[in-house]
Amino acid sequence: MCNLVVVGAGPAGLAASVYGASDGLNTVTLESIAAGGQASTSSRIENYLGFPAGISGSELAERAVIQAGKFGARILVSAEVTGLGSEAGNHVLRLADGGAVRGRAVVLATGARYRKLAVPGIEALEGTSVYYAATYQEARMCGTDPVAIVGGGNSAGQATVFLAGHVSHVHLLIRGDDLGKSMSRYLVDQIEHHPRVTVHRNTEIRMVHGEKYLDEIVVEDNRTGDQDTIRVHALFVFIGATPHTGWLADAIALDDHGFVLTGMDAVHARGDGNRPISAGLSRTLETSRPGLFAAGDVRRGSVKRVASAVGEGAMAVRQIHEYFERS
Repeated sequence: MCNLVVVGAGPAGLAASVYGASDGLNTVTLESIAAGGQASTSSRIENYLGFPAGISGSELAERAVIQAGKFGARILVSAEVTGLGSEAGNHVLRLADGGAVRGRAVVLATGARYRKLAVPGIEALEGTSVYYAATYQEARMCGTDPVAIVGGGNSAGQATVFLAGHVSHVHLLIRGDDLGKSMSRYLVDQIEHHPRVTVHRNTEIRMVHGEKYLDEIVVEDNRTGDQDTIRVHALFVFIGATPHTGWLADAIALDDHGFVLTGMDAVHARGDGNRPISAGLSRTLETSRPGLFAAGDVRRGSVKRVASAVGEGAMAVRQIHEYFERS
């Protein structure tokens, strides 16, 4: 049995692994796919503290994995968690392969999965010219052809700046009229002054045309209804994500969108129709289930930034020590 089980190896989970193991906790991290989470798809993060020249999300994840291993954390990849139970006062995480991992405390850091555009025909082009990440691999596949990016957050902004340095032109499509609403200022400034970037405000995709590869997209002004056609040979989608919490079922309190409730939100929630949450709960990252904590994008109210996820992973370990002291 472990002191700490971390579910998910994105920035929040890796931070919890590093700080848990470095604090002497017997730590096991379970990851269903690969370390890094959504952050690993970012070609360059320029505003992460301590890296003035920027760092790719995949490199940041690789360094964190090495660091966690240095302190003794065990990171198990292809370990998909399918259920949560309890046994003798400990948490039991059931795995897809029929196994189980037990721990005194758990950090949920499963993050979220990419949200897809509801546009007819788009699924047939996924992998050949529709992408949900912008790394050097996708840039090479695009060649110098023009591309379109959908999204108004930092992931879309980072992809725009990165791809503008490789392709002939980038068309950035946002539904609203304010590029700075959910995007960092440094990215907005670079995008607005880049000669190979065009920002299409109040714009949504209605159709995609192309057989094996994308040839063009049909876009619509969501104020006037006017439509236009833009010739692009690749489409990058960054429109947010939905949390990886389906496996939790009724085990803990979630909000209407599936995000995990923590702190006072969990205090006032109900895990099901009959069971009230303990009013004694006060720790900001603890869920409705004592000893079960959530960090990063899976948590309601989290700030969707890598640095924030890392901070929450570290905070969760501190709160776990407090939980051990009181239990």
